[in-house]
Amino acid sequence: GTRADDRPHPTRTLTMPKLKSEKGSSRRALRSTTVSDSDAAAGPAVVEASDSVIGAAELTASVPALVEMDADGNAVVPEYPALSAKDLAGGKSQFRRVPVPAHRLSPLREAWLKIFNPVVEHMKLQIRMNTKSRHVELRTCDETEDSGALQKAADFVKAFMLGFAVDDAIALLRLDNLYLDTFEVTDVKPLHGDHLSRAIGRVAGKSGKTKFTIENATKTRVVLADSKIHILGEYQNIRMARHALANLIMGSPPGKVYGKLHTVAARVNERY
Repeated sequence: GTRADDRPHPTRTLTMPKLKSEKGSSRRALRSTTVSDSDAAAGPAVVEASDSVIGAAELTASVPALVEMDADGNAVVPEYPALSAKDLAGGKSQFRRVPVPAHRLSPLREAWLKIFNPVVEHMKLQIRMNTKSRHVELRTCDETEDSGALQKAADFVKAFMLGFAVDDAIALLRLDNLYLDTFEVTDVKPLHGDHLSRAIGRVAGKSGKTKFTIENATKTRVVLADSKIHILGEYQNIRMARHALANLIMGSPPGKVYGKLHTVAARVNERY
């Protein structure tokens, strides 16, 4: 019989892919090598390379330079033009629509130029009044530079619709840290009938004195619209005004609320 050592050993073929250059010619070819099981067990297979071997300098030269260098050998920081709001939106115009309540149609008609001029001249937006749907429509155009101009203008128009004066609402276009906050009297305490009317009266005060005092102490603007209260200002100031208004709604006397308000306001001024 045939001994185990005399039997032919099965063989396997390892084929390595060819690496091609940019022109499509073979820059480095690896020959197919036949390795037997006995050779594989003895050690790793040796792959013969062709004569055309890529050098390090040649490989570096074939790769395009990613960093531009100046005459002194320093990296040059690339400068790109700023993208417009339309380019950031993918080349499409963005659109906002602000509803106009029935009781704000006449004030809007009287103050239209005060609203129109800053939106068009400073924000570089397009604005129009849709009389059929009773909406103020805002849209970006090719001249719009600031990507956040549309949202600022929408907040400005919305603040006017809530009852704020144009001179107060226009601060939303100039400052970035102003916000609008809205809540109802019944969110603080469920009141009905005469109890609700008295709570609203406590918030307003005689001839609006309490409301004006809170506005001056917290550097905010407050609008009382029936049972809804709208506050315009910075986040920290809105928080102080809201706490003071909530205390008045709960039944605290105005004198006590004034004392706490001035103490907190003085503390915040010292901090900032």
